[in-house]
Amino acid sequence: MPYVQLVGQILSTEEFGIGKNKRLVSHFSDNTGVVDLVWFQGLKYVSKSLESHKPILIFGKPSVFNGRIQIPHPEIEDVPDNLKEIARTTGTLFDNAPTTSYAIQPTFAFKPLYNTTEKMKKGFLTSSGMAKITSNLFHLLQQPFPETLPPYIVDRYKLISYDEAIRNIHFPTNPDMLRKAQLRLKFEELFYVQLNILRYAKNRQIKFRGLVFSTIGDIFNTFYSKYLPFQLTGAQKRVIKEVRADMKSGRQMNRLLQGDVGSGKTLVALMCSLIALDNGYQACIMAPTEILAEQHLETIRGFLKDMPINVELLTGSVKGKKRAAVLQSLLNGEINILVGTHAVIEDNVIFHKLGLVVIDEQHRFGVEQRAKLWQKNEIPPHVLVMTATPIPRTLAMTLYGDLDVSIIDELPPGRKPIKTIHRFDSHREQIYSMMRHELSLGRQIYIVYPLIQEKEKYIPNIDGDYSFESRDGANILTASARKKQESLDMKNLEDGYKQICTEFPEYRVSKVHGKLNPSEKNIEMDAFASGKTQILVATTVIEVGVNVPNASVMIIENAERFGLSQLHQLRGRVGRGAEQSYCLLVTNYKISENTRKRIQIMVDSTDGFEIAEEDLKLRGPGDLEGTQQSGMAFDLKIANLARDGQILTYARQAAQDVIDNDPEETNSQNDILWRRLKEMRKNNINWGAIS
Repeated sequence: MPYVQLVGQILSTEEFGIGKNKRLVSHFSDNTGVVDLVWFQGLKYVSKSLESHKPILIFGKPSVFNGRIQIPHPEIEDVPDNLKEIARTTGTLFDNAPTTSYAIQPTFAFKPLYNTTEKMKKGFLTSSGMAKITSNLFHLLQQPFPETLPPYIVDRYKLISYDEAIRNIHFPTNPDMLRKAQLRLKFEELFYVQLNILRYAKNRQIKFRGLVFSTIGDIFNTFYSKYLPFQLTGAQKRVIKEVRADMKSGRQMNRLLQGDVGSGKTLVALMCSLIALDNGYQACIMAPTEILAEQHLETIRGFLKDMPINVELLTGSVKGKKRAAVLQSLLNGEINILVGTHAVIEDNVIFHKLGLVVIDEQHRFGVEQRAKLWQKNEIPPHVLVMTATPIPRTLAMTLYGDLDVSIIDELPPGRKPIKTIHRFDSHREQIYSMMRHELSLGRQIYIVYPLIQEKEKYIPNIDGDYSFESRDGANILTASARKKQESLDMKNLEDGYKQICTEFPEYRVSKVHGKLNPSEKNIEMDAFASGKTQILVATTVIEVGVNVPNASVMIIENAERFGLSQLHQLRGRVGRGAEQSYCLLVTNYKISENTRKRIQIMVDSTDGFEIAEEDLKLRGPGDLEGTQQSGMAFDLKIANLARDGQILTYARQAAQDVIDNDPEETNSQNDILWRRLKEMRKNNINWGAIS
């Protein structure tokens, strides 16, 4: 429940309990009802300051106790003069005291709320105290705050001045001015983010000339006419044309490829690599894990079959003579396509002529790691970054606003939509019955757990089902929340593995998690991929890159512990064959309303972009994968990417107009923009400047 403020009077005050359980309760009314104001500390001081039938303004957070609304430890102050004046024109609150109490429209009763820590509150620096300090500062500042946008932008988008916005965001004179202040400050915040991104993109195009791949030759044409395993979708054809146009333009390609799970991004990456090969250059495909890198290697070799193209693997597990041979072949140009993990960015990995870099699941790499690939060729190679995590439009415009974006929004023909089902963990027999049916048909099954062992600690679930308190700026669990967490029946992989082996003794079960060494992990994964084992019990290590068309069931235990995008990624491990596939989301029965909404979104939709938009609304941009190393050089203090998409669109257009009309940054009316942008960037590293 949000904070509220009310104008009214205390009708009566009572004390309840004894000793440490003593509390003070005042019955407060604004003539529409009664709420209880409750104090548990400082009772003597509070009781002396309370006065019945005196008009007061209270501020606090309501809760319900024993069926009654109460506000614990509210802030109380006299009714401000401006509110008294409004009250006199709108009537009285109480029939028995018309001359001393004041009616007031709630929308006029503005009170700023400032975040304060427990330590500040103990020093009597509450939100109200912060408001008084801020108010005094405004009174001391006689001169208006200097403008931060040029007049033509302020006028074009009908914004109020910066001075009006700052003063009204703290102490709005009316609801309309509050909305205008919010609009001005949100627009400005998003405008400078976009100006920063677009200015960098423009400078990069000027600074970095690109390799010119003018030829579509025998390698690409032979693969397309003789080896293409299936007809390309319209979306795949469109993306390849967009990449082709970039590669022959003379500027360095810097493109983001978004595609839902199973949409065929790997085939697109391969065909783009063949364009580089036709022009005498090498290609490199970098993946975040060895499992995914090996999967790419196997898939690419399967596509190419007997074509005379040398594709090799370089990961941390490739050592000794094998590693030396790969490095030498890479240097002399014998390797055409190198597939690997972060091992490919090591200093001793030298390419003969690197023309294209493909970075899969790019948000899993550190920006400094990705930047090293730029140094592998005298002229920076073309860059294609890929993600199977659909990115909401507003987030893409902000995090990847300097990249050109391509989207594969079609699945290959013949794929059946995955049926998603929600089951409570008390329905275990129903789940096992479904598993037995699918296994009897020769299918395979994934079971994903959030933990490896029960003793592992786990953070509170992402929905915030449990209450938090803030002390010295740190979020920690309250005692009651900690108790709830300790009592959770968290499913763990080790126990689950034993249980599955017991329930299905006639089938073989593999086990994969992050604590296995690479060779152990590969053995288990190969056994499942080849069909030697029928059930794979795993953690989220199998979230991306695992392709087993015969697997038809994905069971996610404690599904309430995962974000929507992660659930969607896990679901995408099935549905890769022609048979009907299923995803079972298993949760505790006692879950929050927010969690139920999230699970229902997964049940109702298989559209990754729709799910990503809902994830952004529910969780906010700060929680989504990759945003910690995004292109945002500035933190957003008031704008919200989940809610302010339209403002962002206007702000980006305004920034683009500035870049287009003042490419040399010499127009005097924009001096204020470039000066402020420089000030804002002074203490920030623009990680967005690295593909």
